Amino acid sequence: MPATKDALTGDPMIGAHFEVSVGAITGYFTEVSGLGSESEVVEHKIIAKGAKESIIRKIPGRLKWGDIVLKRGITTNLDFYDWRKQVEQGAVDGARLDGTIIMYDQTMTPVAEWTFSKGWPSKISGPSLQSDGNAVGIEELTIVHEGIKRVK
Repeated sequence: MPATKDALTGDPMIGAHFEVSVGAITGYFTEVSGLGSESEVVEHKIIAKGAKESIIRKIPGRLKWGDIVLKRGITTNLDFYDWRKQVEQGAVDGARLDGTIIMYDQTMTPVAEWTFSKGWPSKISGPSLQSDGNAVGIEELTIVHEGIKRVK
């Protein structure tokens, strides 16, 4: 694959904020992980006729996607908690939604975008609280899904 001008001369993109939209819910996060895919590796032992040694050929197996983990300072907005409540109440089919994650730079210009399909919140957690600290309380949302791709 030939190198592009941007790869040779451009700076890496900086992600300052991330917008997550799932159905009618939109939220902004400061940290996102799990935006990728992975293939399991299957080892296949091959013994050639008359050979004294075998070779191990590694071939791609099942395709899997990691969980999307989102973090942000806690807010008064309960939309993601309400989405998680659907799953807690057994309405997983209704909670499965397609979503978009947009990465913005420091000027709030969109610089990258991912879409995922049939995602649902498998975990949501509030902040660890300390009365003697002045750190921002961080909430975390984990979304499992059936596929993700980078579209921009």
